[in-house]
Amino acid sequence: MSALPIAAHGDPAEAGASQAVKAQLRLREMVLAGELPGGARIAEVAISEQLGVSRTPVRSALMRLEQEGLLESLPNGGYAVRTFSERDVSDSIELRGTLEGLSARLAAERGVSPVVLREARACLQRIDELLREPALDDAAFSRYVAFNGQFHALLSELSGSVVIAKQLERITNLPFASPSGFVVVQANSPAARDMLLIAQDQHRQVLDAIESREGSRAEALMREHSRLAQRNLREALHGAHDHPLPGVQLIRRRS
Repeated sequence: MSALPIAAHGDPAEAGASQAVKAQLRLREMVLAGELPGGARIAEVAISEQLGVSRTPVRSALMRLEQEGLLESLPNGGYAVRTFSERDVSDSIELRGTLEGLSARLAAERGVSPVVLREARACLQRIDELLREPALDDAAFSRYVAFNGQFHALLSELSGSVVIAKQLERITNLPFASPSGFVVVQANSPAARDMLLIAQDQHRQVLDAIESREGSRAEALMREHSRLAQRNLREALHGAHDHPLPGVQLIRRRS
């Protein structure tokens, strides 16, 4: 009779993946908090010792952060913390607005899935519930950011274009280019809720335009929607804040 295999107490591959994710999250936090300043070279061995993990998950985390755009690979090997010009970030936001506008126009022209459209409207309903309060605390603001990201993802899905969806995913993964990349700037602003109400009105208008098959209007609305992010970028860099946006120190301001 052949021996039965002995059950393993945990999958080594799964444990390794978990370590890599933890390393990635901690490294991202260190970069955005300024613990690893812009231009600093990342010492793999030192990071491994600091995080208390082997070099393998750290190496994986470094590769992921390069893909996200927070790090850049060096010619002689290794990585350094990337910095961005104000124009770089502005161009990324502009490109996202262009792609989202195209996605909205195609959704209107081609017609959309009623199921996804209902999901998008339900998402906006949850945002409406948050905005009924006269002010948003940190927990409510975090929920807003999550719902806002979900709505933009559903808008991308409405177009039915895998090509555009993939390009949008690449752009929104760039630092500061996501739909909520600078929305946190509004959290401590006296006009925070007013700005979120404007954004929410644009959300509803673009869904109405898509449902009414008004392609040009849907596209123009999404292009205009990205202007709010441009405004928040300028406010983050040139305004006075008691609680600066995480990672804003990586952006080189225009003189």
